Amino acid sequence: MTNTSQTDPLLGRLIDGRYQVRSRIARGGMATVYLATDLRLERRVALKVMHSHLADDTNFKTRFVQEARSTARLAHPNVVNVFDQGQDDDMAYLVMEYLPGITLRDLLRDYGKLTPEQTIDIMESVLAGLAAAHRAGIVHRDLKPENVLLADDGRIKLGDFGLARAAANATGTGQALLGTIAYLSPELVTRGIADTRSDIYAIGIMIYEMLTGEQPFQGEQPMQIAYQHANDSVPRPSLKNPLVPPQLDDLVLWATDRDPEQRPADARALLEKLYEVERAIHAPHPDAGLDATRVISPTGNDAQATTVLAPAGAAALTSSYGGGFGAGATTQFAGPAAQVRSEATATDAVSKLASVSRHRRGRGWWLFAALMVIAGLASGTGWYFGAGPGALVAVPSLDEKTAQAATAALQNVELVAKSNPVYSCEVPEGHVARAHPAPGRLLHKGSTVTIDVSRGHQPNTIPPLGGVPIDQARQKITAAKSLVGTQVDTQFNAKVPKDAVISATKATDNGDITGGGAFTQCDTVNLVVSAGAIPNVVGKPLAEAQAALQDVDLKYGAGQAKYDDNVPKGSVIAQTPADSGPVHPGDTILLDVSNGPHLYDVPDVTSMTPADAKATLEEAGFTVTVPDTFSGLPLGIFQDGTIVVSKETPDAHSKQRKGTNISLTLGLKG
Repeated sequence: MTNTSQTDPLLGRLIDGRYQVRSRIARGGMATVYLATDLRLERRVALKVMHSHLADDTNFKTRFVQEARSTARLAHPNVVNVFDQGQDDDMAYLVMEYLPGITLRDLLRDYGKLTPEQTIDIMESVLAGLAAAHRAGIVHRDLKPENVLLADDGRIKLGDFGLARAAANATGTGQALLGTIAYLSPELVTRGIADTRSDIYAIGIMIYEMLTGEQPFQGEQPMQIAYQHANDSVPRPSLKNPLVPPQLDDLVLWATDRDPEQRPADARALLEKLYEVERAIHAPHPDAGLDATRVISPTGNDAQATTVLAPAGAAALTSSYGGGFGAGATTQFAGPAAQVRSEATATDAVSKLASVSRHRRGRGWWLFAALMVIAGLASGTGWYFGAGPGALVAVPSLDEKTAQAATAALQNVELVAKSNPVYSCEVPEGHVARAHPAPGRLLHKGSTVTIDVSRGHQPNTIPPLGGVPIDQARQKITAAKSLVGTQVDTQFNAKVPKDAVISATKATDNGDITGGGAFTQCDTVNLVVSAGAIPNVVGKPLAEAQAALQDVDLKYGAGQAKYDDNVPKGSVIAQTPADSGPVHPGDTILLDVSNGPHLYDVPDVTSMTPADAKATLEEAGFTVTVPDTFSGLPLGIFQDGTIVVSKETPDAHSKQRKGTNISLTLGLKG
């Protein structure tokens, strides 16, 4: 089994005595992002660590710290939160909010292009976060789909302010262009100058890419793309995707105008226009049977003519007045098909003046009444949409609030809270996990906002894992919606097959759950996996024993050298430990090696009688062979002491193993 810590030394490391690194999420040009656990606050965080080869570069380190300061100044639901910044030895790091999910780039890679409605929904959140940055005087300067995070719970956040800089600093880029070439504004390419309008240009390119599935400018070399940004206008998205509404076409062209003066001043201006586009796209079409009213003012000193187009099938009603009104004034009113002539037919001047007076008074009252009605409607409409039920209010940020505090925050802006209990891995019990619609969205007063209130971790049951192969164990844990610890411990065990689970424990309290039992979803299970039995190398030659240990990733060390009557010289007498443990890959096994059998000195028994010689040799641990006769005669006929040992085989004072047989040769006492 491969140990992942060999490929990345930070995995499993405790940073600054607080952040336990669990796994790697992504690697970028300046830093690597890891998933870590904040042991102090018991929550998962994203740990961004600057590459070690950049640690000595003052400019990079300053830019890295600037990201923490820039983002920490922004408290907005659509901006990734920065919790901490520090340095551990020579390693600079940021601690950020962890958002499990994908990036906008991943979404585009999977789906190619998005619908106008999906594009508007995502860009409303992105622009809301960017507007907060612009309001704080911060220019992002690296806007691209990779830096838009789409969380699993529906939240959309803008991250990676590594190139951000205060807008008041004139934001020159210096020797080299910073940011991704596909999203650089013309002024950045030609003059190296960036402000809030440069961010707007990048947003326009992103909208184009979301609607069409490709970037507007492409080339084999970065300089080719940069040249097109500086010299060409971004085409309408509808040329690539006919389903794009003209309002979105116009929005993209406005945001990507090559002249920064012609673009929206900042993200807030573009966001307000995006709201208008959204309302225009979803607005009902006017009734096809009615024609619009057209007012025509012909040239002339005293002449005015107003034409009101009648509905289909209607005729015009004409009244003509002469004298006292200047040049002739003709007014056409919508009317029935039958033409009605004016009753002003008096033949004398008095009758005409009276008729004109009556008409003028009647028309004056009618105009006054119409103005009063219009004023009333305008006032009522203004109140309804300004302060009444039709007013629009933004959904407040409810992150990390308790359910009671979230309800109060919604009531303060005259919105209604609806609680929806949910289980959550990240959010503490009783706190808001998510709001629908998302914070920042504009709603009419009195609208309902659903808040998902965390019930904590969902109760769960872990099946028995002891003796289960590691791959199956992972599947069982994942199926139970729990997590497998990133550091899987490996031990040698003679009773459990290789690559099977020896034991399983809870990461929170090390409680043993090898045999299964009660648990909670989203918690972590730590596994100990068998590497098989430790090889038995007793009796093997030393070189062969060493090779057998190396084959299973065990080291060997010199134990004791001992004499052994049963093990040949140079072979292993014993190994420590043998099969008890725990023993892990990379541990050392001590080997005791045989010096061969122990040898003893053979006593000199020449000149002794056979009986004395035998006793002496047997006392020294040897066996003895004494002839029964001498010169063919039985020994018993010789006087005691006459016959003695003249020779012993093996020779006297030679080194022999205990139990060796010594043969005696007899002769006459001389």
